[in-house]
Amino acid sequence: MSTNRFTTLFVCRANICRSPMAERLARHEFATRLGSDAAVFVTHSAGTHALVAHPMHPHTETVLRERQADPTGFVSRQVDAAMLDAADLILTASRRHRAHCVALAPRTVGRTFTVRQFGRLARAVPAATAPAQPDLVDRARALVRAAAAARGRVQPVSAEADDLADPVLRPLDDFRVCARQISLTVDTTLDLIMKP
Repeated sequence: MSTNRFTTLFVCRANICRSPMAERLARHEFATRLGSDAAVFVTHSAGTHALVAHPMHPHTETVLRERQADPTGFVSRQVDAAMLDAADLILTASRRHRAHCVALAPRTVGRTFTVRQFGRLARAVPAATAPAQPDLVDRARALVRAAAAARGRVQPVSAEADDLADPVLRPLDDFRVCARQISLTVDTTLDLIMKP
C-alpha cells in the first residue's frame, strides 16, 4: 500500500457497469469536496471476469454525465492480486466479488467490503472512535480499520441489502439506482474523513 496516497479499488464482474460507475463517481466527489487535497485519493476499478479493454456500458456513461462525473478514457481490466495488495480499500459490487478478491489476495480480508456494506459499517462507527488524525489519508485508513472492527458489532443483513444489483441488461433507471447507492457510501466516507 502507498504511504502518501489512499487508493480505492472498485470491483464488479465485467468492469463495464458498476465498478467504473463507482470509480468515476468517487473521483468526482472527492475532487468536488476536497479540491486540491483530492490528489492523494486514487480510485481505480477492475472486474473479476472483465471484458478486458472494453469501454464502459453506455448507460453507465449517461448516468456519470448526468452527475457531472467524467466518463472519458475508461477501459475495463481484469483484477489481479497485485492490484488488490496495492489498494488501501477494496469495494466490491457484491459478496461474491468480495469472496473472489479475498481468495485472490487473502491479506486484503480486513480492507475488502461490498460498497454498500462499507457504507453501512462506516455509518455505524461510534463518534468517539471516528477517525481523528490530522492527515486525510490517515483518517481514511483509520476509517477502514474502524469499519472492519464494526463487522463484529453490527447486525448482518441479507445479500440483497449488501449487494449492488447488476443493471447490465436493465433500463437506464436501474443504473441511476445503482449510482445513488454508490454515492451514499462515497458521501458517508467523505463526511467521516473530512471531520476536523
